[in-house]
Amino acid sequence: MDAVRQYNVHEAKTHFSRILEQVATGEEVVISKAGEPVAKVVPFRPKVRRTGRGSLRGRIHIPEDFDELPDDIADAFGMR
Repeated sequence: MDAVRQYNVHEAKTHFSRILEQVATGEEVVISKAGEPVAKVVPFRPKVRRTGRGSLRGRIHIPEDFDELPDDIADAFGMR
């Protein structure tokens, strides 16, 4: 794991755009005041939008023999 970059408050204010670019590429940045970490800037991970149940109904087809294993695979797993 890479070391987290750390900036003091003055550096963070001066290089805020650069810090945002680093964070946008997945890096985490720590902001310190008087040498003590006070904040961590991390990439924003938006929530995944989930649709309701059954939203793929009619779009996916599962064949009737889906649960049947071919003989060679069943043998390999000791299922025969």
